[in-house]
Amino acid sequence: MNKLFRMSLFIALFFTSTFAMAASAPAGLDKIAAYAGTWKGETEKFNTSYSTAGHETDTIHNDCWRSGDFYVVHQTVNGKPAPVLSVYTYDSKAGVYRVSSVPVNGDDPGPAGQLIIKGNVWIFPWEYNNKGKTVYFRVVNVFTTPKTIEYRREYSTDKIHWTVMARGHELRNP
Repeated sequence: MNKLFRMSLFIALFFTSTFAMAASAPAGLDKIAAYAGTWKGETEKFNTSYSTAGHETDTIHNDCWRSGDFYVVHQTVNGKPAPVLSVYTYDSKAGVYRVSSVPVNGDDPGPAGQLIIKGNVWIFPWEYNNKGKTVYFRVVNVFTTPKTIEYRREYSTDKIHWTVMARGHELRNP
């Protein structure tokens, strides 16, 4: 009987905390705020057809703000501002995030990208035509905590078998 009571209490607490977290979690475009702030990153790069081996340590600062139906991120890496603004939009009916670049020099930004968010896994996919053959790329960010991202950059020729080009983690500074 005592074991049954403890199990019931555990289940009740689990569902209560799960529902409380779901109720307070940001939704839609507000999810992008997870990137805000200053992050310390470590990246291990691997020698592949599309990358060279190496190790990087970076300090990334994401200046973020929302204006109406847009969420903007301007990134600075190791004190150097990125040459583009990233502008996110969200189609709530389709559940699709789009990200467009606005280059500081006015160049053609190219087509908008996509962001796929499924729980704590955020995927930025794109593709490249290499001599008539499509190669698929993606950055996979896994928020292991609100202040920690484990990530990898990968490529594939079939969207089934992925080769890791780089892997790392970022920790948000307080």
